[in-house]
Amino acid sequence: MSSNGTSSSNAPMPDPLDNTPLHTLLVLTNRMQALPPSFVVGVIVLNAILVAGAWLPNGAAAWIVVAAYVAAVAGNWRLMLMLRRTGRSFGPDRPTAIALAIVCSAALVILGLFALPFWLALVFLIAMTALVYYSTWIEPFRLGVTHQSYTTPKWSASAPPLRLLQIGDIHVERVTPRERDLNRLIEEIKPDVIVFTGDYVNLSNTDDPVAEQAIREIIGAWRAPLGVYCVSGTPLVEPLDRVHAFVRDLSNLKFLPNQWLTIQTPSGALNLLGLVVTHDMERDRNQLKKMMLVAPKNGLHVLLMHPPDIAPEANELGIDLYLCGHTHGGQIRLPLVGALFSSSHLGNRFIMGRYELGTTTLYTARGVGLEGLGAPRARFMCPPEIVLWEIRGLSRG
Repeated sequence: MSSNGTSSSNAPMPDPLDNTPLHTLLVLTNRMQALPPSFVVGVIVLNAILVAGAWLPNGAAAWIVVAAYVAAVAGNWRLMLMLRRTGRSFGPDRPTAIALAIVCSAALVILGLFALPFWLALVFLIAMTALVYYSTWIEPFRLGVTHQSYTTPKWSASAPPLRLLQIGDIHVERVTPRERDLNRLIEEIKPDVIVFTGDYVNLSNTDDPVAEQAIREIIGAWRAPLGVYCVSGTPLVEPLDRVHAFVRDLSNLKFLPNQWLTIQTPSGALNLLGLVVTHDMERDRNQLKKMMLVAPKNGLHVLLMHPPDIAPEANELGIDLYLCGHTHGGQIRLPLVGALFSSSHLGNRFIMGRYELGTTTLYTARGVGLEGLGAPRARFMCPPEIVLWEIRGLSRG
């Protein structure tokens, strides 16, 4: 193996994502966790009164709907509480409980005002409870392996394919069933190379020593014959000094901060470029241009960077394969609508999956973990994934 290029400065830089509407919303909702439980109870009671008012013309059905409403929203709140108590995830329960109480109340008020059959209200509440359970208890833990193939004329066809495992966005709070499944899958897959595209820690746990220990336990177990390579994630989530603390003295992996590294494989040279993201688009584009000036002349050029934001520039500059994450695929997706939110500067343009740009093949992984702060620890129609690439050569030379 050989490496070239330069490391970036460790000086902290402001992250432009700090002032985005999404981050502001996460901060505000996270603060709601400081509200006393009695406040949540008050919200439920107030909304139950609104539901009762809308359904009173329906007689006895009104009290059935109100009782079902209270049972459903209280049950959903308990589901949120039990996630933490059972060690599955560690998000705030009160913001989600308040939001669900208001959403369910609004829907029931509309049904009542239109004098619809009361059983529709019951079906709605059952469906909402099932959705809450599935999106918080089931789908976030349905970690799967997505298989991708890539062929290149820069490598010999006579050698067996290289098996490269792409991992992104583990967002560790604690070691949970999801992280245990991740490491079990890695052991079963036995990849030749592992690459990790950043966001080691959950935004709620950036400086948490227990989370740091959990991260080191998880990534310290990763093994591959040709090495494990990683880059940093969003500076707002994990400033560079935190990333250095996560990987410090772990001999099984190598951190690539604005650095090229060449791996000699049986098929040919695999040139990995790890870039430190700043989320300053101009700065990130210029860093890529600078690093391409010292790119290895031969072999396959693979860019590891946290977001997909500079994919058009990577395509222009001759990157073959661009592996990233950051978006979580939206994390919550709706039928026909798709992702409701995107943290990418390019919006939903490269939100999830594989894109052929011409010279560059881009893959934005849905990631393993979940958004932090006030976000519900939930996924819907967007299960976590790791991506196993089989890279083959085409050249007969």
